[in-house]
Amino acid sequence: MEKRPIESLMHTTLENIRDMIDVNTVIGEPVTTADGSTIIPISRVSFGFVAGGGEYPRHSKPTSVENSENAVLPFAGGAGAGVTVQPLGFLVTSQDQVRLLSAQCCQPIDRLIELIPQAMTDLRKLMSN
Repeated sequence: MEKRPIESLMHTTLENIRDMIDVNTVIGEPVTTADGSTIIPISRVSFGFVAGGGEYPRHSKPTSVENSENAVLPFAGGAGAGVTVQPLGFLVTSQDQVRLLSAQCCQPIDRLIELIPQAMTDLRKLMSN
């Protein structure tokens, strides 16, 4: 089966999107701090893709070749893509704990719930001393 022009257009666009989006875009490269903690950035990646086209008849007077079933019609097409990368937060690992620091604006109650594990760890340390 012969390859249609729209297939080439879509293939090229999808290959370019594949090159842009990889696992390092979602889960970033880890960074180690001086105190031994590791910070890993986490993002949300969204993308959209659209392609379209068609073969159009010529407006000039057709010749006998153009009337045959094997006539090549002019092709017009286009494709577009959009990518959004939104930082969600940072995964922070230290010797005895793992925390997620949100990069999003959140309500005070959300922040309070986030801090409960840290408060419990600090309370446990105080009680053991």
